[in-house]
Amino acid sequence: MKVVELIIDEKDEMSGIQAISVVESPAIMEGFVMLSKEQTLLKSVDKKRSVLVGSALIPNKKILRRDKEGNDYEIFFSEETVRKASEGFLIKGNQSEATLEHKEDLKGMTVVESWIIEGKNDKSRDLGMDLPQGTWMVSMKVTPEIYAKAEAGEITGFSIEGMFADRLEAKMSEEKERQALIQELKQLLQLKTYNDYPDSAKNNAKKVLEWRDKYGDEVKGMTRVGWTRANQLAKGENISRSTIARMASFKRHEKNATVDAENKATPWKDKGRVAWLGWGGSSGVNWAINKLESIDKK
Repeated sequence: MKVVELIIDEKDEMSGIQAISVVESPAIMEGFVMLSKEQTLLKSVDKKRSVLVGSALIPNKKILRRDKEGNDYEIFFSEETVRKASEGFLIKGNQSEATLEHKEDLKGMTVVESWIIEGKNDKSRDLGMDLPQGTWMVSMKVTPEIYAKAEAGEITGFSIEGMFADRLEAKMSEEKERQALIQELKQLLQLKTYNDYPDSAKNNAKKVLEWRDKYGDEVKGMTRVGWTRANQLAKGENISRSTIARMASFKRHEKNATVDAENKATPWKDKGRVAWLGWGGSSGVNWAINKLESIDKK
């Protein structure tokens, strides 16, 4: 069976617990301890007050659920999530948000005490409740009508109402956001252009263009992209990060940069030499490598 850990999505203001419902069958299967006017956990001097005490959320307890397709799965909350949920409930001022069976809004009810079980001497044990460390406990002042329902066994526990995120889906969503941000940054970097490559790189590109003008089809080794690059460099045009990265990657062709013996007198016929110079030669390629490193460090 699929098991899903639910977490608080701290980027979503709606994430967390919005209300506590009093129900007949609480999902966590832990009932109330009813504190009437003779027995009050808060030691109130108001004898007319009725209070229900129970667990709102138990860490790592598997709770059975069913999806829209009718498939059963289990959910659970970590101890950390339980604590965050309890704190968020109070921070958002939801103490008086209560419902009956998750359907009917209830007025005149409020959480008067909230705590996390942290040791063996927790006061919940004095009430006969054996719950694990990290459990979120609440004391709720209820209306006489609700207290009567609890006495009659019509309601037996608390059940939370809120919005939580699937930890796995949240991680996947976070990774998608991270990748989108990286892509956006890359695009921004590509929008910025540079033209501080050395004059020797410009002169290397000019030499190849001069060979083409003079010798035409005898000049070998340049692709359409290569000719575009040579024109950019020769004119001193601004080039983007992606273009600089291509120049830097041309380092792999350095082994072909030396003119073959048979083309010593006609270097424009040497494909490797022509391509190397067209992409800026050694000075241009080395500049691109250093420039790329500098850009990516920023």
